[in-house]
Amino acid sequence: MIPVVTPLASALAKVTRRLVPFMFVLYVVAYLDRVNVGFAQLQMKTALSLSDAAYGLGAGLFFIPYFLFEVPSNLLLVRFGPRRWMARIMVTWGIVSAAMMFATGTKSFYALRLALGLAEAGFFPGMILYLTYWFPPQQRAAAFARFMTAIGVSLVIGGPLSGAIMTGLDRVAGFAGWQWLFLLEGLPAVVLGFVVLAFLPDRPDDVSWLSADEKGALAVALRAPPDGQGARERHTLRHALADGRVWLLASIYFIFAMGLYGLTLWVPQLLRDLSGGSTFEVGLLAAVPYLAAVLFMVPCAKYTDRTGNYRRTLGIATAVAGAALAATACLLDVSPWLTVVALSVGVMGLFAAFGVFWALPSAFLRGTAAAGGIAVINSLGNLGGFVSPWLVGFVKERTGSFAGGVGLVAGMLLLAAALIAVGTRGHDSVVHRAS
Repeated sequence: MIPVVTPLASALAKVTRRLVPFMFVLYVVAYLDRVNVGFAQLQMKTALSLSDAAYGLGAGLFFIPYFLFEVPSNLLLVRFGPRRWMARIMVTWGIVSAAMMFATGTKSFYALRLALGLAEAGFFPGMILYLTYWFPPQQRAAAFARFMTAIGVSLVIGGPLSGAIMTGLDRVAGFAGWQWLFLLEGLPAVVLGFVVLAFLPDRPDDVSWLSADEKGALAVALRAPPDGQGARERHTLRHALADGRVWLLASIYFIFAMGLYGLTLWVPQLLRDLSGGSTFEVGLLAAVPYLAAVLFMVPCAKYTDRTGNYRRTLGIATAVAGAALAATACLLDVSPWLTVVALSVGVMGLFAAFGVFWALPSAFLRGTAAAGGIAVINSLGNLGGFVSPWLVGFVKERTGSFAGGVGLVAGMLLLAAALIAVGTRGHDSVVHRAS
């Protein structure tokens, strides 16, 4: 018997095929430009005379303007439309990312990292908001996870690619390898910005590749009232800011960001200290944990969408990440290979948590509340990306080891798992009622 394909299922299949791969590519480029400083520092710290603490501070400074301008950016996205606003973000961040090659010392490094945070502010929460225009709540965890695997993929390809650029182009045309890295990985964002302007549709009603029935079915699914209440509830920014769940999720996301950036901006140095390998060999080794995470992230999110166990999956994944990173800290001086295994498990848990997380706020926030609430969670949460790189560098400089910094990140993730267990009761039912 041939299964009947409903207009909603057909619409979602088309949206997934046409939009998610393109958004995935955009985020690969965005994330690579955000964290390629982690690979560049293998040469750049010596060239610019940066201490571990100074590098960690500069790497984290990205998140200060990112924090300040994310909410205004998402509100401007609502006003001008995703297509034009995302194109603007990509062109400006690509230019600034490439300009990182002109850093000459601590002050210029700090200034350019601040400028990059300002240029990119709003991209990620804008993409999350954009996905809510196309996917109903019960399909969002898988959609978010497919999009967010770009983080892992950017690090899988970014390690070997960055290592190859820095090794193969060092001193070509008088530029160091780290300068070529910023130039060659920054310019694609500028080009893609113009592609976005030509290709990305703002809303389902704007496309010709959905039939009238498919648009109607999708519109009905997207209009489901949040939290089982009237459609006017929690539609304004004021409602989002007054909702305690927004602040709880921002606190949890702060810890997730501590874990993510405390690792990605320091893993190349950690692995070089462990292995003693070349820049290219370190890039290959650094790809291992992220490849494992990419392979695990989407199946985990699809399982969670199917079972509805968002809170349980989020809590278990976070606890596994914390425990595995605690093991990583203990194994640093014992076995390089066991350290890589433990690190890989920790990264898998952390990425699985990221894939599920955004299904929760997008289920109870709508309209301007969604634009502002998602941006508030992301911007406040990403302040963890300012704190942890500096803390890890500070502890490394004082102790000569990454063990203390990685252990601190592990402890924070275990705290996040406790917050999820205690503070998110009822969130699974919110997602179901919203769908």
